[in-house]
Amino acid sequence: MAETENMNSESSAGAALAKRAAGLPQSSTVAIADLAAALRRQDTAVVDFSAGRAAEASPDSVCRAAAEAMARGETHQTPARGRTDYLQAVAAKLSRDNGLELAADRHVIATLGCKQGLVLALFSCLDPGDEVIIEDPCFVSYEPTIRLAGGVPVRVPLRPQNHYRWSAGDLAAAVSDKTKAMLFCSPHNPTGTVHSGRDLQIIADFAISHDLVVIADEIYEAVAWGGRKHIPLAGLPGMQSRTIGLMGLTKTYSMGGWRIGYAYSSQPIIDTMVVLQQHLMTCAGSFTQAGAAAALSASQTEAMAPLWQDWQERCHYLTTALNDIPALRAAMPEGGFYAWVDIADTGLDSMAFSQRLLSDRHVAVVPGRAFGEASDRYVRATCVRSWDELREGVRRIGEFAAAL
Repeated sequence: MAETENMNSESSAGAALAKRAAGLPQSSTVAIADLAAALRRQDTAVVDFSAGRAAEASPDSVCRAAAEAMARGETHQTPARGRTDYLQAVAAKLSRDNGLELAADRHVIATLGCKQGLVLALFSCLDPGDEVIIEDPCFVSYEPTIRLAGGVPVRVPLRPQNHYRWSAGDLAAAVSDKTKAMLFCSPHNPTGTVHSGRDLQIIADFAISHDLVVIADEIYEAVAWGGRKHIPLAGLPGMQSRTIGLMGLTKTYSMGGWRIGYAYSSQPIIDTMVVLQQHLMTCAGSFTQAGAAAALSASQTEAMAPLWQDWQERCHYLTTALNDIPALRAAMPEGGFYAWVDIADTGLDSMAFSQRLLSDRHVAVVPGRAFGEASDRYVRATCVRSWDELREGVRRIGEFAAAL
């Protein structure tokens, strides 16, 4: 009887779930990384190329700054906008590295990583039914987050023949009287594209002509390769007031577990995001902001340069080695740290390839389908694992492909 009552109770609870939450897919990148971690706990030697996590731990000086803040008793909540020292460090960094002159007390906000910054950005500018133009392929959380905010995602293809960039024609075909915003990523996850000034001008012209807000995911902005440099969309004429930039330390400073980032925009948008923060999250972590302020200093950025150079070499190694495996093709990313691997010649779709690679050879990658149904001929592999992991992973992938 008790078991029946429990089952009925669980059934009733399930019926009470919100439809917007019940229909959400799980994050493929997080789910695969969690599965790889579970296998490791069973003493399986997994090479994890799935989640975007570098092999290195967070910088020692950054950890010390956070620990010192805790030792000083700075463990209570901060203002919703953020700690003054962190906001000032953000504004100084945006000026020094990105050429954006923004006021720390008006134009920036501390966020719990870029994902939470995206939530605040979407809730600040979307009404129910508003359409948001997104890339295809794109980061796995964009579409679900837009739907949670009441918006409607509209995918616009990034065509391989256009080097994974939007064309003016494809954008024009997607706009409607319900379009409110655009969301794009540069350097791009998963394809590795770094948008040039010409690419950004296409986006800027389109946004201005249709009076759109543009959310720019710039989480990989510090790691552009081959002499390229990230260009912020907000720096183009007419774009600072309509751009919401999302940056953070999760990726390029190996600070994923800190959940710390920042957003910048015009004062009306940031003020709205601050009010949303007050109600939804209260604030970003107090001592994590202290550590992040140290990370964004000019000296720490300079100290990161040798590691970032080594990451570029790892990206080159992995893509070159994968290209040497028959049936696989991978181009060196222009920025970011992912190999976007064409697996079409294996005869497997991305899900079958990823599942079999993990079960047969214990190598975790992300199926391309997770980034969009049109990308089922690709998988994504993280290039910034340790050198030993990269070499072992390549060996196993080669054996797997040879056995197909």
